Amino acid sequence: MPLPDALSTLGDNPYFGAGFGLFALGAAAGALRKGATYASQIMRRYLITTMEIPVSDHSYNWVLQWIAKRPDMSCHLSVNTAFQQLHSGKISTSFNFTPSPGAHYIWYKKFPIKIERNREKQMIDRNQHIPYETVTLTTLGRNIALFEDILSQARGDALKEHHGMTLIFKPMGHEWRQFGNPQRRRPLHSVILDEGQGERILGDVKHFISSQEWYTDRGIPYRRGYLLHGPPGCGKTSFITALAGELEYSICILNVGDWSLSDDRLLNFMVTVPPQSIILLEDIDAAFVDRSAMQNDPRMQGMSSITFSGLLNALDGVVSSEARIVFMTTNHIERLDSALLRPGRIDSKECVGHASQYQLGCMFLRFFPESSDAEALNFATECIKHSDKISMAQLQGHFMLHKYDKNAVLENADKISLL
Repeated sequence: MPLPDALSTLGDNPYFGAGFGLFALGAAAGALRKGATYASQIMRRYLITTMEIPVSDHSYNWVLQWIAKRPDMSCHLSVNTAFQQLHSGKISTSFNFTPSPGAHYIWYKKFPIKIERNREKQMIDRNQHIPYETVTLTTLGRNIALFEDILSQARGDALKEHHGMTLIFKPMGHEWRQFGNPQRRRPLHSVILDEGQGERILGDVKHFISSQEWYTDRGIPYRRGYLLHGPPGCGKTSFITALAGELEYSICILNVGDWSLSDDRLLNFMVTVPPQSIILLEDIDAAFVDRSAMQNDPRMQGMSSITFSGLLNALDGVVSSEARIVFMTTNHIERLDSALLRPGRIDSKECVGHASQYQLGCMFLRFFPESSDAEALNFATECIKHSDKISMAQLQGHFMLHKYDKNAVLENADKISLL
């Protein structure tokens, strides 16, 4: 049979026609699916902007708090209960709301935004030891500036909540984590050092902060180290806390005597310190303690503490961080190696010693501001006559013991050193 006649015969066959029709429909459906997938990819690439924030990012909680305060936010919320001690001593309870896992929708600057909070129950964030989460924001158009504006607003709102507060950070896992509730900033004048000493340190720190370009132009590493040494209870840590409040800085505390703090972890924390923070290395002489006798302790097996060379490398090694302020404290400066005390590692040393006549008089006027300078001088003279080794902690304890009785403060000045 000729080919044209055969094709004509097949065309007249109802079974063939039905099969061909189904084939055509299947091909068309496949083409439509591919076209829809391609169109979806094109839309996602060019017509939609998406921002994903992992739980490990600093802006994660900022954005959650910002979203929860939106008036058009849905009522599907998660709660975090916090406790804070007031000045009266009572405990205040507060509830912080955040969007619950799932999808939420808001309008921002006339743009619709889809918010998805996803929680991976099978994955744990290795730093914070909590379920791994992400928050994804999606909006129409190529609108990166919109998300930048949201991040800036969220950060600004978070900073307003901590205004007048000092944040304390401590190492947790492999990252810095906020420790406890934010502390109300301590006024610098509330810590009484020897005459002019506090102002001298504050002026030096402020000059360093404003001199980054000067350091860069001369190729000098932009970092500065301070050592406050002296007997315990004389105000070293208190002054650093007040200094951080004056500068509006946070405090990052590292315990060099911690057996879990290895050289690598120390270096990592020094490099990843949060911006605008003071690094505080308390009791730096603990790095010079002979621990050979403790290495046989079964509780210390598998733990490697920092070495002296590791400490020096973290302070001014090749990979040490820039734009850094480090304060160290010690009660025993004689235990410190000269390699640590050299400039570049410790640039300024200040002795915070026992209370001087100036400090004694200032403390008296602080507690009894209606008193005369003569009374303050008389109190200071009486104290020094009995002991010249009175710590500020002992002095404050004496005033707290007789805080409402000025005469008792004067009459018992000879007993301060016994506290």
